[in-house]
Amino acid sequence: MFGRAPPSKSDNTKYYEVLGVPKTASPDDLKKAYRKAAIKNHPDKGGDPEKFKELAHAYEVLSDPEKREIYDQYGEDALKEGMGGGGGGGMHDPFDIFSSFFGGSPFGGGGSSRGRRQRRGEDVVHALKVSLEDLYLGTSKKLSLSRNVLCKKCNGKGSKSGASLKCTGCQGSGMKVSIRQLGRGMIQQMQQPCGDCRGTGETINDKDRCPQCKGDKVVQEKKVLDVHVDKGMQNGQKITFPGEADEAPDTVTGDIVFVVQQKEHPKYKRKGDDLFIEHTLPLGEALCGFQFALSHLDGRQLLIKSQPGEVVKPDSYKAINDEGMPIYQRPFMKGKLYIHFNVEFPDSLSTEQVEALEKILPPKPQSKLTDMEVDECEETTLHDVNIEDEMRRKQAHRQQEAYDDDDEDMHGGAQRVQCAQQ
Repeated sequence: MFGRAPPSKSDNTKYYEVLGVPKTASPDDLKKAYRKAAIKNHPDKGGDPEKFKELAHAYEVLSDPEKREIYDQYGEDALKEGMGGGGGGGMHDPFDIFSSFFGGSPFGGGGSSRGRRQRRGEDVVHALKVSLEDLYLGTSKKLSLSRNVLCKKCNGKGSKSGASLKCTGCQGSGMKVSIRQLGRGMIQQMQQPCGDCRGTGETINDKDRCPQCKGDKVVQEKKVLDVHVDKGMQNGQKITFPGEADEAPDTVTGDIVFVVQQKEHPKYKRKGDDLFIEHTLPLGEALCGFQFALSHLDGRQLLIKSQPGEVVKPDSYKAINDEGMPIYQRPFMKGKLYIHFNVEFPDSLSTEQVEALEKILPPKPQSKLTDMEVDECEETTLHDVNIEDEMRRKQAHRQQEAYDDDDEDMHGGAQRVQCAQQ
């Protein structure tokens, strides 16, 4: 068939591994894999040039049905020996492959010119609101988005013939300069996108416009993204989909970026890899022991109990190891769960309760005041206050007094001036 004996088999899996696809991958699967990996590893985005070349070579071979058949049957060495049109030795420029795949040179100019680098499209950023339970357990969310893609009918040219004209309004620059008179001898010069060509620098004859995109070069497409939220991700962490933002001619497509936003939880607070929760104990349980079930973020019920004879003091903390948040990318390791204990005291006690408590509690310290000293003291009455409200009221009162003083000074001063004039 090829005029020579078939060579011995050699490695026929490397190219699939480079693209990260199985050997059964369809042409569409190959395109998607190459697209994603090539954008991520493009040297313009700080990628590895050698990896970029490997990707281009693997895609060049596997996207050609004849070369792929030879590679699958005989391996890489058969291509190097010239079978299938010399697919191994005469590898094309990886930038040209990338350029033809995306409908334009990544370095501008429409060819293999390296004169100027192709601009990069804007990233599209979305907030991804997730619950604390989602961050504890991990989750996946399917999100439907609309984006611009290059028109397939005209390959992003905007015209049926592929031709375009230089815009006469801006002379192909895409920008117009306007001058505005501000005053005598003063002018303001402003630069803005040309309205005739919408900043593209070119126009298309009405009769030659692509019927699908109407000359816009792009059409809208619905895209469903499967967003994976890993266990232990932090608030503000980013999940990036390289090259999935709006496409535009002669532009390296930007990324779609999801920023994790943790919703507030009604019970748990998170600090780094640790969890905090408040729990209020009645005075009796704080003194005599407690036992309660705590519902965790994954639905488990944790038994929380005190040690025999233990007294829990107000505003104290206790910790449980390995019951905090999973640590990102190390989900089998977890932080701590802290319980902040508040103690609820009774509003008042009856005489009988006081007497009963005095019998079991440690004896009160003897008063240092003598009876004579007590008789000489003035009686006072204590009352409950909310100290924050009290301070706010005092502050408002001081501000009002200062305002009244200023007002009085202003009117008094006016009267003194009037008297002096008389």
